[in-house]
Amino acid sequence: MTEQKLIAVVGATGSQGGGLVRAILADGGREYGVRALTRDPESASARALAEAGAEVVAADLDDEASVRKAFEGAYGAFVVTNYWAPMTPEQEAARSRAEMELEQAGNAARAARDAGLRHVIWSTLEDTRRHFGDDDRVPSLDDGRFKVPHFDAKGEANELFTQYGVPTTFLQTTFFYEAFTMGIWPTRNADGVLELTLPMNEEPLSGIASEDIGRTAYGIFKRGSEFVGRTVSIAGDHLTGKEYAAVLAEALGEPVVYRPYSWDEFRQSGFPGAVETGNMFQFYAEDSERFTGDRDLKLVRELNPELLSFKEWAEANKGRISR
Repeated sequence: MTEQKLIAVVGATGSQGGGLVRAILADGGREYGVRALTRDPESASARALAEAGAEVVAADLDDEASVRKAFEGAYGAFVVTNYWAPMTPEQEAARSRAEMELEQAGNAARAARDAGLRHVIWSTLEDTRRHFGDDDRVPSLDDGRFKVPHFDAKGEANELFTQYGVPTTFLQTTFFYEAFTMGIWPTRNADGVLELTLPMNEEPLSGIASEDIGRTAYGIFKRGSEFVGRTVSIAGDHLTGKEYAAVLAEALGEPVVYRPYSWDEFRQSGFPGAVETGNMFQFYAEDSERFTGDRDLKLVRELNPELLSFKEWAEANKGRISR
């Protein structure tokens, strides 16, 4: 009988890690088992994973020793950091969110090396500084170090896994469909018509359901060492703003019009993270041809046959889209 390969999943109660845990459990546990890492094994979400059949262990990416212990005996690991995690004012004063991600990625990479893992999938993003360079149209953040910190820090952290000799697949993600349930939903204009506003001009934007990130990661693990040392860029759809609006209109049962607006307008909208997010959309739009071209939907669907198009996701989640 073939020995079961154990996958340790960082962020197991989150959307990406949770998707991987559920994919492994749904596969019946024949070839792969799952160890769910969480800071709080007693949380309701962690207990639900345990009841579903996952091994649940305590680990914190800020505590390298706890991660190393959680990785021991595993075949591989899925590693994701949460730039947007809640932080106290004291924590934010001690280090920036980008510094947090870099430190946590370093802890995970060293822990993976020391535990002798044979395959790590690191959930990452492009470093936008390679596109923007010193472009002063785009405000720099974190004392001038980054343009889009939640992208750039992950992209910079790629080198840590290489530096520590960790056999890694670099899984480049993208815009989550779930953003349409968390603020980027259509709103009614002065005429009462639903209006979707995105700073994308007429360029296509790659999107994906967060659950599909974990499912695709599982597909990569099942291909063995084929993708070790490689970057796999993923998406579930490439749509323009007009096309997103048309899909939303069909799901919601009423017209939705698309109104593009400028990156500067977005940056000046005043919500926390507006400047960073405006920079992100400028990157998506300006680098759209390269960005979407790198994300081969055929390959992603081979790795994850359950991959959701935006139309499928919108139909299933229309009740969560405010209007």
